[in-house]
Amino acid sequence: MKNGIENLKKHIENAFKFGLKPIVAINHFATDSEEEIDFVKSECEKLGVKAILAEEFAKGGEGMTELAKEVVYCADFCGNDFKPLYKVDDSVEYKIETIAKEIYGAESVVFSQKAKNQLKTIYDLGFDKVPICMAKTQKSLSDDETKIGRPSNFKITVREFEFAAGAGFIIPILGDMMRMPGLPNIPAAEGMVIDKDGKISGLS
Repeated sequence: MKNGIENLKKHIENAFKFGLKPIVAINHFATDSEEEIDFVKSECEKLGVKAILAEEFAKGGEGMTELAKEVVYCADFCGNDFKPLYKVDDSVEYKIETIAKEIYGAESVVFSQKAKNQLKTIYDLGFDKVPICMAKTQKSLSDDETKIGRPSNFKITVREFEFAAGAGFIIPILGDMMRMPGLPNIPAAEGMVIDKDGKISGLS
């Protein structure tokens, strides 16, 4: 818990960088101890942020009332003033480095040769004046899923780029990552049967 809270603190700091005041929802599990819950609330309070217990699974809507009221209050009175970290007219490299350093906490960004070649194409086609949508592992602030918590002294590697011309953004692919969930060798449908009366079996 003490190691993991550093990850949460970084996310809170990131929200402040955008001019937003976050509220932390503690997704409650029956196995959570009062000591653990109080620890999270206390650490958030030190950063000027409220952490509220979310008990939607156990209590339904009633378990989310306190959180909902705080969200409504904060939207009106917390002085949120969103501002982006970069301008879309900034260079592609600058936009990526800004995200890597400010949001992830990286020291620097490394571009593979393939990425460098694709950068030239981005500029040649005039795709450089659009926002960036980074793609990386969700398991770490870095591009290495084994670096948990709040890693430091690391570099971000841009392996390659993809383009979403219609949507209007560039997608840097960072490190090794799975783009889509893996599928089984044998589809679940192979074990499903519909009889002559329309009864389906093999769904579970």
